[in-house]
Amino acid sequence: MNSQLVSIFINVITPVFALVVIGWFTGPRLGLEARTMSRVAYFLFVPAFIFSTLSTATIQADLAVRMIGYTAVVHIGVALVGFLVAWLLGKSAPMIGAYTLIAVFGNVGNFGFPLIEFHLGPAAIELAAIYFLAIILISFVIGVVAANWHKGGSWVAILEVFKTPALIAAVPAIFINWSGIGVPLMVERVTGLLGQAMVPVMLLALGVQLAGTESLKIDSDTVIASAIRLLVSPALAFLLVGFFGLDGLERGAGIMQAAMPAAVLTSIIALEYDLLPDFVTRTVLFSTLASVVTLTLILGVV
Repeated sequence: MNSQLVSIFINVITPVFALVVIGWFTGPRLGLEARTMSRVAYFLFVPAFIFSTLSTATIQADLAVRMIGYTAVVHIGVALVGFLVAWLLGKSAPMIGAYTLIAVFGNVGNFGFPLIEFHLGPAAIELAAIYFLAIILISFVIGVVAANWHKGGSWVAILEVFKTPALIAAVPAIFINWSGIGVPLMVERVTGLLGQAMVPVMLLALGVQLAGTESLKIDSDTVIASAIRLLVSPALAFLLVGFFGLDGLERGAGIMQAAMPAAVLTSIIALEYDLLPDFVTRTVLFSTLASVVTLTLILGVV
C-alpha cells in the first residue's frame, strides 16, 4: 500500500502540482495576469473541451442520468453539511454562506480532469466531463444562493448560471451526439486543439493567482471549511455511489471529482458578492495545499 501511495504521489499528484508551481514561480517574473489567463480558459478552452468531448461521447443515457443524480445528491448533501456545521458553531450569516460555498464548489476543472486522466486513463475523460457539467451547474446555483442569502440578494442572479460558456457549448454538443449528424472535420480539429490547452492553462493560471495571495492565515474556520470540502465530500461520495449502481470508471471519476479542493471560482463569487473574499481565498489556497495529502490517500483506494 505504501509503494502504491508513493507511486500515486509521484506519477499522478506531482505532475498536476508541478504546473501550479511553475505558474506560481513564473507568473510574477513574466508579468502574467491570472484574470486574463482564467478568462481565456473560461470562455474558450473549457467550452471547446466540453464540445469536443460531448459531441463524440458514447455514454448511455441511463448511465448519464444516474451519474448526474449521484453527483447532485452528493453535492447538495455536502452543501447542507457546510451550512449546518457553520450554523451549529454559531457563525455569522456571511460565514455560514462562505462555509456553504466552499463546501459545494470543488476544483473539478483545473484538478479534476488531469488527475482523473492520469489515474484512471483517457477513457474516463468523457465521464469526468459529465460530472463537471453537473457539478458546475449545482455549485453555481447553491453558491450564488449562499452568497446572496446573508444580505437578501436577488435570486435572479441564479439565471446567470445558464450563461456559463461550458453549459452553452454542451447544448449543441449533445444535440450533435444524439442526432448522429457528426462534427465537421475543421470544427472537430479547432475545438480539439483549443480543448487540449484547457488543463495546462488553467493549472498555470491557478499558480499565478496563488502567487498573488499576500498571506496564508490559518485559523479554525479555514481548517474546518477545508475539511468539509476535502473529507466530508469524498466520504459522502463513497457512501452513496453504490445506491446509484455506479461501478468501474464512473465510480472512480465520481468519487475523485467529489474529493477536489475548493475551486478558484469560489474566490470570484465571494468577491463579486462581498462574501468574506479574503477568508474564501485563503481557504482555497489552504485546501489546495492540503489536498496533496488527502488526494493521494483517496486515490489509493479508488
